[in-house]
Amino acid sequence: MPVNFDTIEGFFLVLTRLSVLVFMLPFFNTQVFPALVKAGFSLVLAIILFPVISIGDTGFPNSLTAFAGLITIELIVGMVLGLMVMAVFEGVRIMGQVVGFETGFAIANVFDPQSGAQISLLANFAFFLSMVLFLLFNGHHILLHAVKESFDILPVGSMAMNPSLVERMLSVTGDMFVIALKIGGPAIAALLLTKVAFGLITKLIPQMNIMIVAFPVQIAVGLFFFSICLTVLRHFMGTYVEQLGTFLVGILKLLSP
Repeated sequence: MPVNFDTIEGFFLVLTRLSVLVFMLPFFNTQVFPALVKAGFSLVLAIILFPVISIGDTGFPNSLTAFAGLITIELIVGMVLGLMVMAVFEGVRIMGQVVGFETGFAIANVFDPQSGAQISLLANFAFFLSMVLFLLFNGHHILLHAVKESFDILPVGSMAMNPSLVERMLSVTGDMFVIALKIGGPAIAALLLTKVAFGLITKLIPQMNIMIVAFPVQIAVGLFFFSICLTVLRHFMGTYVEQLGTFLVGILKLLSP
């Protein structure tokens, strides 16, 4: 490969897009991975993908201000791809958070070293399980292929802000709550009916100490139906991985000029 100044500029723009995407992926957007590890992984990916991607006929400007505009474009493209991938995993986390709260695990929240905040035990478990399923279904292969295709659809330095993109991103963001309800529906419905039943028992037998009985029963019901939600999660992640490539290509086409 001939190495000249334009090649170095193109490689830097490719590295910029990949770095933003890597830093936002659910596997690396945590405090557990040092920034140096993420940067090194981004550099390795850029070295591997650069010979097989299309840079296009981008006329690299000579001024630093114009080149900063190209860097901004690559930052936006990488950020959009990262947000679209993260939306599903955050929906799974919301599902675990809601089920954990309804089960009664709100007081058992633990400090999460990844996010630096308190998070439900069930939310953390569901989030890690979704990542494992994503890897088992070879979602990382599809993601890498989509990243390679992104440079064919959007050569470095080219992007157009389509109003349909904003609508699509808002729709995907709203789908996080839909995903949480679809996956956690069995547990949420069962826990709601359990609370209604205990409310009726309290009215019918007021002398009964319902708190002593309700708390262990609520935990048992919540954990049982949460296991059913994990089965739903497995099927959902399989469908999600199958549609991931088409979904990301559709997002990229909304960015194409």
